[in-house]
Amino acid sequence: MNNKKKKNMLPALAMAGPVSVWMILFVTIPMLYIIYISFMSRGVFGDVVYKFSTESYKTILNPTYFKVILKSLKAAGITTILCLLLGYPLAYIIAHKPKDTAAKLITLIMIPFWTNSLMRLNSWLLLFQTSGPINNFLVGTGIVKEPITFIYTDGLVLIGLITNMLPFAVLPLYSTIEKLDKSLIEASADLGASAATTFMRVTLPITFPGIFSAIILVFIPSLGIYTVTDMLGGGKILYIGNIIKNQFGSIRNWPLGAALSVMLIVITMLLIFIYTRFAKIEDMEVV
Repeated sequence: MNNKKKKNMLPALAMAGPVSVWMILFVTIPMLYIIYISFMSRGVFGDVVYKFSTESYKTILNPTYFKVILKSLKAAGITTILCLLLGYPLAYIIAHKPKDTAAKLITLIMIPFWTNSLMRLNSWLLLFQTSGPINNFLVGTGIVKEPITFIYTDGLVLIGLITNMLPFAVLPLYSTIEKLDKSLIEASADLGASAATTFMRVTLPITFPGIFSAIILVFIPSLGIYTVTDMLGGGKILYIGNIIKNQFGSIRNWPLGAALSVMLIVITMLLIFIYTRFAKIEDMEVV
């Protein structure tokens, strides 16, 4: 019996073993090291002094950093909401197309991501600069008298975040909506429910796991990304990701950068915990 059990375990170990080693070496150990560094001190010349300290976590509560954190959470929240509002109807339309057409539409959504992200961000700067096409159109049509300053503003950063994160909302939503049992919608219509009632009482609850997956996939990267704010914000707009990059780079305050990273890890874990608790809502009876 023991030999049989060992033989049955070998295929599972062969499959899970490399993944487990990879996760331990490149996820678990670096994460534990970041947590460890966050409780250390910064030396005079930017080195890490291995002496226990909670100073980095106290610094996070400093009004200057706290405002940036709140601003980052707000921007990530707005990005997530707008991506859901744009992505859900788009995913719904694609899911109701023939499979060949749906595959082509999904490909069209992904095509921009086959190009370098810096090129895409630079294109936004070219479009919205003072003498760019957008301002030329607004002035030429008489909508505005003078060019509007779009670049290096929170609004342009938000546009950059939405366009970068939108596919991460569409794909999980499409996957969930595409698997929706159409007989439930037909049954709701047969029972006299309106289209709006059917959507709110049937479609929306069943597709909630996809909605929450989209929230996680959009909110977390939006909170930590720094390339968008660096490019479109021109260094004038700072979010958490920018501060973390600066702490590990030019400022050389690794403990503070690690403490901010730990905060992002905690937010990520919290969202994943909530998802694991409520993801089975699709199994709930629709009434």
